[in-house]
Amino acid sequence: MIAPPDIKDRYIISFLPGITGTERAEAARLAGAVPLVDLGLISAVSVRIPDINILTALQGLPGVVKVVPDRRIFALQTDPVKGNGGGSGLTGARNIGSFDTSETVPAGVKRVGEPTTGAEGAGVGIMIGDTGIDWAHPDLMVASDRFDAFGGSCIDMHGHGTHVAGTVAALKNDIGVVGVAPGATLYCGKVLADNGSGSDSNIIELLQWVVNKNAEGVNPRILVVNLSLGREKVDGDMDGPLREAIQAAYKTGVTIIVAAGNDASVEVKDQAPSGFPEVIAVASTTAEEGYSSGCPFIDGRIAAGTASYFTTDGAFDSETGIGVTISAPGGTRENVNLFCRISCEGILSTAVGGGTTRSVGGSAACGTSMAAPHVAGLVARMIEAGISGPEIIRTRLRANAIGQGSEPLDSPGAAYTHDGEREGIAVWRP
Repeated sequence: MIAPPDIKDRYIISFLPGITGTERAEAARLAGAVPLVDLGLISAVSVRIPDINILTALQGLPGVVKVVPDRRIFALQTDPVKGNGGGSGLTGARNIGSFDTSETVPAGVKRVGEPTTGAEGAGVGIMIGDTGIDWAHPDLMVASDRFDAFGGSCIDMHGHGTHVAGTVAALKNDIGVVGVAPGATLYCGKVLADNGSGSDSNIIELLQWVVNKNAEGVNPRILVVNLSLGREKVDGDMDGPLREAIQAAYKTGVTIIVAAGNDASVEVKDQAPSGFPEVIAVASTTAEEGYSSGCPFIDGRIAAGTASYFTTDGAFDSETGIGVTISAPGGTRENVNLFCRISCEGILSTAVGGGTTRSVGGSAACGTSMAAPHVAGLVARMIEAGISGPEIIRTRLRANAIGQGSEPLDSPGAAYTHDGEREGIAVWRP
């Protein structure tokens, strides 16, 4: 029994290996489906099914392994005020940043370690799978090779992808901000529409593009993929097409960094793709000590390195490979007002249209979406230093994280405590 699709009429059909793309499309067409995109990386094709009764015919086709819904997936930015729930918090509003003429090192970049000469990620390609990038932004160097799942130019009309890109690799050029790996080359992958949502097939197609480009000899090679997005895991995901695509890219040596999620009531193991063992799942902490306006129930300020109130967690299991690999700043600080409400101050990064911003889509730029790119930049610096391979990188990240066992600290106050399972702040030193 196939559950109703998350995206109306959209499914992914997986075939046995050896069946060509032409054969996959023709088989789907003969059964009454409309082929959309060939997903040869995993021997599959995405389709539109105009009549639910066609599902039975598709499942009975020779060579078909499974037919699953093409599920929705979302940017992971949270509501900035404790008590208003998790989720994306995205509205699709276009952000225009402030135009500072001096350069700032954001608090999150300082927290994980400012880039220095010879440790800037030079020669490493980083794919930003997101809402696109404002590739005309003067503080971003974006490769001319770009992927757009929607058939456009990969330009960002939302702001989420541009913000993520700046944290990863904003240039050292005396304007705006500095990213964690300013020497790295950004690749633009638009897999989320202007409202901040996309689909599994968009992610699969992106990973297919990366693998193919690397095989063709793209320079620099794309060795890091940042996915600040996710959804709830469903039955069948562990052997489903999304994980198969991640496995395929992982086997080629690509390190995939994924936002853990923005729901503190669930664990990484229940999320996708952060709950897949091949990815490096990143949880969120605060970068700096917050402010307090006299809440009688919280003694003191929320310290730097505290687990963000919204972050999804889950101890890393070395046997399954599932769990939070490491944490990094997903907000500048958390402040407490007189009424004991906790709010998150957003990460400073690049904005659509130029300049910098602490907000995306009308909300503060807080979330594991903002934590993951800090780690993506660190991974680029590791690769520049000669450390390669996803599992070697994971091991070194965990071994060199500071504050293990104490950071991130539990947020003060019984209503906001976490289970203490997250790992330390992401800092790597050669």
